[in-house]
Parts: sequence; C-alpha cells; structure tokens
Amino acid sequence: MDFKDYYATLGVAKTATAKEVKQAFRKLARTYHPDVNPGNKSAESKFKEINEAYEVVGDPEKRKRYDELGANWRMYEQAGAAPQGGAWNVNAGGRPQGGGFRTMTEEDMREIFGDADPFSDFFHTFFGGQVGATEDPGDNIPRGRRAARPRTARQGHDVEQEIALGLEDAYRGTTRRLSITHDGHARTVDVRIPPGVTDGSRVRLAGEGAMGGGGQPSGDLYLRVRLHPHPRFERKGRDLYTNVSVPLTTAVLGGAAEVQTLGGTLLRLKVPPATQNGQVFRLKGHGMPPVGNVGNIGTPDNAGDLYATADVELPRSLTPEQRAHFEALQKLEKGSKHSAA
Repeated sequence: MDFKDYYATLGVAKTATAKEVKQAFRKLARTYHPDVNPGNKSAESKFKEINEAYEVVGDPEKRKRYDELGANWRMYEQAGAAPQGGAWNVNAGGRPQGGGFRTMTEEDMREIFGDADPFSDFFHTFFGGQVGATEDPGDNIPRGRRAARPRTARQGHDVEQEIALGLEDAYRGTTRRLSITHDGHARTVDVRIPPGVTDGSRVRLAGEGAMGGGGQPSGDLYLRVRLHPHPRFERKGRDLYTNVSVPLTTAVLGGAAEVQTLGGTLLRLKVPPATQNGQVFRLKGHGMPPVGNVGNIGTPDNAGDLYATADVELPRSLTPEQRAHFEALQKLEKGSKHSAA
C-alpha cells in the first residue's frame, strides 16, 4: 500500500489555508469531473484522487490526523492490521482504535460511480472504516473495501461547461442544440442564448445537470460563454468599436460615409470638413443590447454605443487631371506658407 500525498494531489503546500485548499479542489473538480469528460477513464481516476484528497485535507479533523501520521504511517498501518483485515480509524493521538465504525459518507461519489469503490486502500486504512456502526468487525471484509449500501435520496449536483459564440450571436441571441450525457445516456436539448451576453457570462439550464438519486431532482447545467474575436468589431462592455473608410475628398471637404453596424444595418455618418485620420465618431445606441433585451437593439436608452474611427483613404494612383489639381493645391499651400512668412 502506497502513501498518499494529498497535498501534492491538490497542488497545495502543507501550510495552505482552508480557503486555498477549497479553491484548489474546486478548480480541479471542474476540470476532471466525469460530466465534463464523459467516457474519459483518466479524468475519472484523477477526479477520484482529488475527491479523496479533499475529503481528508478539506476536513479539519481528518487533516489533523493526516498531518500527525507523517512519516510514521507505516507503523500505524502494521499496528492496525490485526482485526481480520478490518479497517480502523485514527484518533487525534494517532493510535488505532477498533473497526466496525465508518466516519465518512460520500453519496455523491456513489451516485457518479455506482457501487465501485472510489477510495484507495490508504484512505480506508486510516480514515475509512467499515460501513455502519452495527456491522460485525468479524465479517471477513477485505482491507480497503466497503460493503454495498443502498443509494440515498440526494439532489444532483450542478455541472458547468463552455459554449463558444461569435459576436453576432451575442448581439442577436441564438439557439444552440447541445448533446448532454447523463449516466452514459445522451440526449439533445435546444438552448436559447439571450442577446447581450458577455464573455464569461453563464446561462443556466434548470434540471440539466447531474441526475439526482432516490427520486430527488437533477442539478442545473451552466453554460459559460466564450466569445470569438470579430474581424471588424471590438467589444468593450456594451460599446462596440469599428473603422469607417472615408475618401480623402470627403475628409477634406466634408460629406457622408456609410457605417455598417454589427446587426448589418447601414448608417449614414455625417463627416465634417477637415476630418483627420483616426478621428472617432459616436453613434449612440448602436452598440450591444442589454442582456436578454432583444426588442431594444439600436435604441439609445439602454443599448451601448458604436464608435467609428475614420480611416481616411489616400489615392493609390492619379489620373492626369487629378494630378493637375493636386499640383495646383500644392502651389496654393506653398503660396499660403510664403505669404504667412
């Protein structure tokens, strides 16, 4: 039987606070949970390891016992191996006491893995014990095994997974069809994503998490939104940023330019004379809508704004006539400078 370094399993130092231990466990549990990795035996094994580690290190009393074992764990194991292989608990002094008593219940693990024992021999030897206080310690139960017991009523736990969206999907809202697997059984559900969701937003699907036991309701499924970058628009909060091409003559003399919104609408932008390259124009109410407010896209009261940066277009080639005009303009500019001097 190998010693289990529970601190290393959770990736924390022995001096870690209870809060740090809990944070490390939650992060690992989200990564390796079977509902997130259906059919992945490696992830299943890792999830069992981190669950076992947190069962000990996350419990103040068990953690104290575990720290007191230290390098002497082998001595305690040998001292407690006598009662027909029955597992024993360890008190605060680190000495074994009689078997036949179980200090831990993990119904969630049995709901996920069925009757398969998700805990190691090391755990059962020092922290497990047999099932139920009325069991006969003389029963020939092998070390590290638990007797099967009926599942109890317990609500299913919540599940979280990512969903990738384009910025247009976040602008208009969209419906996605997802395949959800529960206890090896897959089914499809249609998920409505409301307009205005941000990167990192969570969309809740009630009752689509892990199945409950004993007739209890299932948990919820939370979809965490990840937005793809857009080639023409940048989002900052509810505001959108884009570039608008402005011909040189329009920038100099003034006029109008067309700006396309994320929703596909063309807006007429008034360009004042002597507009500089990089000048920013605000189009009020044409940014992102508030979350779920599909009917108010493009209204100034509650939507974000669209900021259009002028991208002044310089001619790539000139006709003889155009060149003549530019040369005349150049002479005027030189004359103006000479007069000013």
